[in-house]
Amino acid sequence: MIHYHFPWPFADLMHLVVRPKVPTVMTYHSDIVRQRWLGRVYAPLMHRMLGAMSAVVATSPAYARSSPVLADASLRERVRVIPLGINERSYPCDGDEGVRRRLGLGEAEPFFLFIGVLRYYKGLHTLVQAAASVRARVVIAGSGPEEAALKAQAQQLGLMNVDFAGQVTDAEKVALLKGCRAMVLPSHLRSEAYGMVLVEATMFGKPMISCEIGTGTSYVNADGETGIVVPPECPAELARAMNRLLEDEPLAQRYGNAARLRYEQLFSGEALGSAYGALYRDVMTTSLPSRRGS
Repeated sequence: MIHYHFPWPFADLMHLVVRPKVPTVMTYHSDIVRQRWLGRVYAPLMHRMLGAMSAVVATSPAYARSSPVLADASLRERVRVIPLGINERSYPCDGDEGVRRRLGLGEAEPFFLFIGVLRYYKGLHTLVQAAASVRARVVIAGSGPEEAALKAQAQQLGLMNVDFAGQVTDAEKVALLKGCRAMVLPSHLRSEAYGMVLVEATMFGKPMISCEIGTGTSYVNADGETGIVVPPECPAELARAMNRLLEDEPLAQRYGNAARLRYEQLFSGEALGSAYGALYRDVMTTSLPSRRGS
């Protein structure tokens, strides 16, 4: 069996040139959102590749429904939903608490956390604007092309509660995840197809705040169960959600406990191993007889 990941045009081309005689599976991570001209050029190759797959894996029910590619009638029966996840054993057991001292965070001081590359679709301009109405520190960990603009925005607004932590080590990230009140992912565009940082939050039993953009983010963060989902690019709603979790610690704890349970059931290494094992057995059973007879 061969397992591909999409988008990866080189693999598509090699598959159609070699035409392997074994079952094939593809995990479909994201539509081509921003590079529309490339999408039009690539579309014929993409559809041929998808049509050749024994099964196509969507990473969330929402993405399977909302993707115009996956919703195509010719693919619908072969689409399976298996989320992305994390093996907990791949993370450091202990966090580096030095990052709190570096940021000037008190030992028990509540703060909200964003971790990721500072890209155009992350909605961080909304988070910075919302921070003006939040009565707690907001830590933005990571670097990227939007960093200078975000720092300028925070300075222009005169914000003293937004901390740009820059790149953090794995151990520092663990300390921030363990210590935060909640994870905030304000992504506002479909380029955020899933949000692995939300899975990290579930693994550490943390509540989440994210935006409804019709992708996997609202699958990882189940609104009213593991956290709060707000409209995209709405600073007032984002600030309201953050203050709610800040003021209601029992609610934050309840959401965090539910997030950890969701991790164990859906996003852990054991859960994903079981799901992919079942898929592989099914594909091998249904694909090989027909191939042997051809």
